[in-house]
Amino acid sequence: MASGRTRQARVLVIGEILVEIMATTPGHGFRQALDLRGPFPSGAPAIFADQLARQGVPVALVSCVGDDDFGRLNLDRLREAGVDTGAIRVHPTAVTGSAFVRYRPEGGRDFFFNIADSACGRIARDAASDAVVEGATHLHVMGSSLSTPAIVELVLDALTRIKAKGGTVSFDPNIRPELLGHGDMRATLDRVLDATDLFLPSEGEAAMFAGTPDDVSALPVLFGRGVRAVAMKLGTRGSRLVSPEEDVSMPGFVVREVDPTGAGDTFGATFLAAWLGGLPAREALARANAAGALAVTRLGPMEGASDPARIDAFLAAQRNV
Repeated sequence: MASGRTRQARVLVIGEILVEIMATTPGHGFRQALDLRGPFPSGAPAIFADQLARQGVPVALVSCVGDDDFGRLNLDRLREAGVDTGAIRVHPTAVTGSAFVRYRPEGGRDFFFNIADSACGRIARDAASDAVVEGATHLHVMGSSLSTPAIVELVLDALTRIKAKGGTVSFDPNIRPELLGHGDMRATLDRVLDATDLFLPSEGEAAMFAGTPDDVSALPVLFGRGVRAVAMKLGTRGSRLVSPEEDVSMPGFVVREVDPTGAGDTFGATFLAAWLGGLPAREALARANAAGALAVTRLGPMEGASDPARIDAFLAAQRNV
């Protein structure tokens, strides 16, 4: 598998940090009193950075939290994992972002977010963020973060600076289809995609971005735009890595699912660590699949995080089944 860098790559992630609070019973929405569990540290960029740091990859996160217990909960968790939190601003008055989550009986989830009006919406460029951009050799972009103007500005600036010095970019789109029709959003996504080396779509997202009937026909379009490799997340069916040089698929693992939130971010971080380290495609996909499977076995977006030893043990147990 052609990698983007080496194990010395320093990764930058920019985006929201929040807490997640979950209803303990399934249902629809939050229009009555409910028993709740949490707060759990969360936010797609934070989940990704947490898992990547646990793989031994140096990673810095640019974000903003409130001067409150929710912010301190997240900072403690990220520091414990080894994430560089020096560019995470603590806002004196805005509160840390939050997401309330409730599972529906028929499947799916209802979310109630406070992000744009929280500390996350006040992320801004400063000396600390400039320093981590300057030190980064790889940028990971989360599509879910690009609906916040302050984050878009920082991401595009970092993208330009990191690519100009020969760095690489990975991109997990993770965005609702209806947002693609918005002119500013479409332009931002196209700019990110045109700079992307490693694309990490879920099933159907490659076609959505390429404007093709299916993911297979999307691949030549993506490669024509400069994407070097596409690692597709296929849920319980596993994953597939396609590049102009290879096409490798790996089946998923059967586990008891407790909470799927964050599994895609955990997969992506584990795969990126392998890609940067130059691991063979089959090994990289197997490790990422294992990390995604472990992630869904615990309640809370980061509670199923895994380090290499835990992934190794899981894979060994699977071989002995």
